Amino acid sequence: MKVFDKNYHPPGTPPGTLIAHNEHDDNYTVRLWDYDNSGLQEVLCTDIEQTQTTNTKTDLNTVTWLDISELHDPETIRHLGALHKIHPLALEDLLNRGQRPKIDYLDNCIFIILSLPRLVDEEIIIEQISVFASQGKIISLCQGDGAIFEPVRERLRQQLGRLRHNDASYLLYVLIDTVIDAAFPVLENLSDCIETLEENILQNPDKSQMHTLHRLKRELLLLRKTLWPQREVLNQLLRDEIDVLNPAHRLYFNDCHDHVIQILDLIETYREMLNGLLDLYLSSLNNRMNDIMRVLTIIATIFIPLTFLVGVYGMNFKHMPELEWLFGYPLLWGIMLIVVAGMLWLFRRNHW
Repeated sequence: MKVFDKNYHPPGTPPGTLIAHNEHDDNYTVRLWDYDNSGLQEVLCTDIEQTQTTNTKTDLNTVTWLDISELHDPETIRHLGALHKIHPLALEDLLNRGQRPKIDYLDNCIFIILSLPRLVDEEIIIEQISVFASQGKIISLCQGDGAIFEPVRERLRQQLGRLRHNDASYLLYVLIDTVIDAAFPVLENLSDCIETLEENILQNPDKSQMHTLHRLKRELLLLRKTLWPQREVLNQLLRDEIDVLNPAHRLYFNDCHDHVIQILDLIETYREMLNGLLDLYLSSLNNRMNDIMRVLTIIATIFIPLTFLVGVYGMNFKHMPELEWLFGYPLLWGIMLIVVAGMLWLFRRNHW
C-alpha cells in the first residue's frame, strides 16, 4: 500500500508557509461550473485568474463549483487563495499532502479534507481530496487526476438525478459520498485476495503466503488509520449547526455516515479473517509437520525389529549355529519380511 505523496514542512517552518515538493504542475486542470435547474455553464479554465469570473445567472439558487485537479504549485495555490479569500493555514494543508481527514470552520466557509483510496495496478493509493464549501460555492481540489468525480460531472451535463435541482449543500454531499464510496471497490479487491489466500493455505501452505498475509494485514491497518477520521468528519457535519448545510440534506449526510460505518466494519471483519487465516496457516504447518513425523516414526518403528535381528546375527561370536545353516540367510530375510508385513498390517488396522 502506498500513501500517495506524503509531504511535510521541515520543523520550525512558520505557519502558512507554502513550499514546493518537487511535483509537476504543467497538467493541472481547472473547471468552472455554474448551474441551476434551468441551465449549466462549464468552462475549462486555462488560467487560475479565470476562476474568479462570476456566473452570468442571477438566480440565487445558482451553484458554482470550482473543480481543480493535480494542482501542486505553491504560487498558483497562493494566488488561488488570494482570489477566493482562503486562509493561509488551509492553503498549507492543501500543499502538505497526507493530511488526516478533518473539518475546519473558517471565516467564510468550511474546509474539509478527505482521503480517497484507489486501486492502481493492484496497489492501493491514498490521495487527498480538499473541499471548501460556502453559500452557493464549492471548491474541490483533487491531488490526483480527478477521475473520481467524472460521474458527478456527467450527472451535471446530462441533468441526471437531483443534483441540478439542489443547492451547494447537496453538491457537497455528492462529492463526499463519491469519495467515501470509492473505498468499496478497494475492499472488494482485498476480499478477493483474502479468499484466494485462504484456498492456497488449505491446499498447500508455504512461506510466500505468510508474506501475502502480512501485506494484507498492513494494508487493512493503514486503510483503517486513513479512513477512521472520516467518521468524525461526518459526525461533526451532523452534530454542528453549519450555515452552509441545508437542514433538508441532513438525511443524505447521515447516509454518508452510515457508509463510513459500513466501511470500517468491513475493515474490522477482514482483519479478523486475516487473524483466522494466520491461525489456519500455523495449524496447517503443524498438521503437515505431524504427518511428516508420523511417516518417519512408522519407518523408524519398522526398522527396530529389523535392526535387532541384524544386530544379533552380526555379533562376532565364534559359535553361532544359525550361521552354519544352509538356508539361514534366506530364512532371515523371510523372517524380516514377515515382521515388516505384520507391522504394516497392524498400522493399517489401527489407522496409524
